[in-house]
Amino acid sequence: MSLERALLFFLHFIVVTGILLIIRAVLFRLTHRWAEKTKNTLDNIIIGTLKIPSLLLCIGVGLYIGLETSEIPSKYSNYLMKAIQLIIILSLTIACANLITRLFINYVERKAVSVQSTGLLNAIIKIAIYVIGFIIVLNIFGVSIAPLITALGIGGLAIGLALRDTLENLFAGIHIMTEKTIRVGDFIRLETGQEGYVEDISWRTTRIRMIPNNMIIIPNSKLAQSVVTNYFLPEKRMSIQIPISVSYSTEPEKVERILIEEVKKLAEELPLLLLEPEPTVRLIPGFGENSLEFTLICHIREFVDQYPVQHELRKRILQRFKEEGIDIPFPQRVVWLKNTL
Repeated sequence: MSLERALLFFLHFIVVTGILLIIRAVLFRLTHRWAEKTKNTLDNIIIGTLKIPSLLLCIGVGLYIGLETSEIPSKYSNYLMKAIQLIIILSLTIACANLITRLFINYVERKAVSVQSTGLLNAIIKIAIYVIGFIIVLNIFGVSIAPLITALGIGGLAIGLALRDTLENLFAGIHIMTEKTIRVGDFIRLETGQEGYVEDISWRTTRIRMIPNNMIIIPNSKLAQSVVTNYFLPEKRMSIQIPISVSYSTEPEKVERILIEEVKKLAEELPLLLLEPEPTVRLIPGFGENSLEFTLICHIREFVDQYPVQHELRKRILQRFKEEGIDIPFPQRVVWLKNTL
């Protein structure tokens, strides 16, 4: 190929690609302004999906026009045409993978479905689409898939041994997702005592955000083998038990009535505290060494709500006991001294 034809090709390619990129930038700016005025999130998803594929498509169109407008020898044009086809297929594959994944995430967030959008599931969807695109590329270049599958089958054992830990975490993550005992958004406690919200279940690890806003990163295989307490199963609502001690001179019925009244008053001001099921008071553990020991049982919306609820309840109970003249005794001992004289 002569130098003049090569320069002509690159000139046409650069000019056409530059024009297309300018048109692309103007269109994206206009569509962004239009999307900001609409309440629907679908347009934002489509715009975000087409950014990288549209860039590749501009390059592919520029190569094609540069090839058609310059007299490139066939032995070179054939390679360029295959490169153009590769770029177009790559752009369409990326667009489909991103669009389907984002639509899936949006659907899961908007609808109450049993399937969850996790990093692992999103990765599986993208990998499946990329594999389809890869097979199409192999067909374009005339590469047979059968020998490749045979080679993968032979090398599968070696790959499995080399990536044993990775595959173990991958299948453990799939097991966790399908079993649905641990879901994204659940509040869980590990057997080591660490607790927090499940942020994501990826192909290798599960991320748990603790209450102090720190992150626990645990391999899926370790999580699958651990004893885990899920505070969101079978439902988020849970009961809390508050121990309360009063002196033996206090009437148990009076204590029970005061505690129930304070719970109902607080429930009207604090939605975290629930009145269904009704709060109860039990004389349990019962007869202590220095006091009557009651247990107040009430229900809250979810695990972390117990901290503000207990804080407010304890303050109100203490104030009410003072108003009613009910003593909260402290430990005491009676010592008898025998006079031997």
